[in-house]
Amino acid sequence: MRYDFSASLGLTRSLLIYYGQPWRRTGLRRFYGGFIKPGDLVFDIGAHAGSRSRTLLSLGAKVIALEPQPLFADFIARSLAGEDLVLLRKAVGREKGSVDLHISSRHPTVTSISSSWISKVEKTSGFRKVAWDRVERVEMTTLDALVDEYGLPFFCKIDVEGAEADILADLRHPIPLIAFEYVPAAMEIAEEAIRHIRRLGSYRFNRVEGEWHRFVNRDWVSAKTMLADLAGMAGHGSSGDIYARLDT
Repeated sequence: MRYDFSASLGLTRSLLIYYGQPWRRTGLRRFYGGFIKPGDLVFDIGAHAGSRSRTLLSLGAKVIALEPQPLFADFIARSLAGEDLVLLRKAVGREKGSVDLHISSRHPTVTSISSSWISKVEKTSGFRKVAWDRVERVEMTTLDALVDEYGLPFFCKIDVEGAEADILADLRHPIPLIAFEYVPAAMEIAEEAIRHIRRLGSYRFNRVEGEWHRFVNRDWVSAKTMLADLAGMAGHGSSGDIYARLDT
């Protein structure tokens, strides 16, 4: 019963974070509205409580949402039923198969399939109160497999707590717009992800800090410049998302 209570508390905390600040939801819709058009196919990898999927759906996008945490997948299924959304209760990684999902019941936003990422960040001040107290075996697919089944998305958002580089490692399809999380305590993962994206084509980069939903840089920059920026932030500062845009 302790786990059930902790999991319910974690769900409530996440809902407050992602739905309890309406001004941020308005900012997210305005931000996504700058590049998402009705009919665009979008992958939401690490959908969590579905806040990004909900916003993308409101803009007319077709969303493939992946969320392996049962409690959160159930919430998405209930709250977004009838929408133009496909929900897959799977993790995404380097290869197809199954994988251990390390769940933090009280802090489910940092649930991860990457034990090496957990070992690194749990030693830092920002994760001092986090305990990964449950492990569940879940199905895992790949980004290429998703593209083969559902088509090439215009936008792919990846927020998976340490598995971002693994997801992008063997990608064969140059997706027009990719976003993935960076965490200063494990900046080498974001740096590796950028190197994987570079081999797919001519990409330019920008980033967003925290949940502010606006780009830090006025102009999109090269991979070299973004890597230099990240190196300067390694070990300190706030987390955020890196955006990679394919130049055409």
